[in-house]
Amino acid sequence: MMDPSLYFTRRHFLRDCRIGLGAMALGSLLAKDGVLNSAAAAESTSRSRANDPLAPQPTHFPPRAKNIIFMFMAGGPSQLELFNPKPKLQELTGKQIPESFVANKRFAFIKQDAKLMGTKRKFEQHGQSGQTISECLPHLASIADDICTLRAVKTDVFNHGPAKFFMNTGSPLFGRPALGAWVTWGIGSEAESLPGFVVLQSGPRGPRGGAPNWGSGFLPTAYQGVPFRSVGQPILNLDNPAGIKRAGQERFIDAVNDLNRLRLAETGDGEIATRIAAYEMAFRMQASAPELMDLSGESQETLQAYGVEPGKPSFAMNCLLARRLVERGVRMVQLYHTDWDHHGNKGTELGESLDKICLETDQGAAALVKDLKQRGLLKDTIVVWGGEFGRTPQAEPRELIGRDHHVESFTMWLAGGGIKPGLSLGQTDEIGYYGVEDQVHVHDLHATLLHLMGLDHLKLTYRFQGRDFRLTDVFGKVVEKMLA
Repeated sequence: MMDPSLYFTRRHFLRDCRIGLGAMALGSLLAKDGVLNSAAAAESTSRSRANDPLAPQPTHFPPRAKNIIFMFMAGGPSQLELFNPKPKLQELTGKQIPESFVANKRFAFIKQDAKLMGTKRKFEQHGQSGQTISECLPHLASIADDICTLRAVKTDVFNHGPAKFFMNTGSPLFGRPALGAWVTWGIGSEAESLPGFVVLQSGPRGPRGGAPNWGSGFLPTAYQGVPFRSVGQPILNLDNPAGIKRAGQERFIDAVNDLNRLRLAETGDGEIATRIAAYEMAFRMQASAPELMDLSGESQETLQAYGVEPGKPSFAMNCLLARRLVERGVRMVQLYHTDWDHHGNKGTELGESLDKICLETDQGAAALVKDLKQRGLLKDTIVVWGGEFGRTPQAEPRELIGRDHHVESFTMWLAGGGIKPGLSLGQTDEIGYYGVEDQVHVHDLHATLLHLMGLDHLKLTYRFQGRDFRLTDVFGKVVEKMLA
């Protein structure tokens, strides 16, 4: 058998050997020319993608943000109860929606002759910007001047699982890379002892669709989201078994990784590099994870601001952990909270059930924005709030008050990281059915988030099965009006 070292040519050496004096000099020159931001240049002297799939990489252009925190409100929050009052809809309550609105439309549950329904919620304008927010979200109202509200977001998919995939991966199909996977593949992560993409969950159950919502799809598995628990050890079985000392474990991991590197040199298989990085990350996390979860350094004032009860899992706890994760260089943190699917059955209606879930999430979400701002982190961190779709202007005929899934227009809000604060962007028609001004499609949202991270969505492509794929498929445009 031929010696594996003979497979390598000078081209292989120049392509793959990215550490040492040459890389240091190159990093310095690129940083000086503005091609590589200074943080990534500094990291390149000690980390390279050849030995660490999550090593920081150069951006396409100078970024406005370094991190993303996406608070995913799974189920589809009702924009008509939370953000968009419609006097005409109130006036038409109980009347059949005009056929022109619903011709050739499909819905998850309601029929085309469903009756229109106004809301019982009260709205006020808040802050100097005059953002319209309902009584359901009093804490969000306190940061009205810090957020950009998108009031005419559009998606393409009306069933939960595929719609979640679409919002997270840009495709309704199973097995495409999530936003966090694209970002960490594109520019790596500054965290050396934590994953680059972390997922935190709260609520009565996990989101429909499960792990593919944060999967890496056809990208190397190093870039998939890593689910953390919000109390105790963030990952099960992270501690050493009884009788296993850290020094011995380190020798074992070094030996296994040496064997893996031999195999990697022979095959060039990226999944072997992922396996090596996973062993090393798990070893480092045995020290970093307890420190992350230790809230003893947080002031009582901070815990109260979030509404955190130490030792008790909650959305508020996950918001605090999200701040601690981005402080430690994690590139993307995604928080899922269920269940916003208010169809109108007991426990899923727009009365007490909506009040309950708003109470669970409103304080923590607003406190996160305030805390990031107070610590100087908001300028580098994009905060996103929203679900997979909205709710229909029509009532859904069930036991109690509810609405069906609505894809034509719904509301999301963002803050920080190059987003224009105090902006209310987009208008819907008089009953809140269609977007009529400054509509933002999901592909446009993705293009804009990548742009703020220093990535051109047209250039961030990955070759798979004979074609180049990207997060925005063949669509999407940067929404310039959103940018500060």
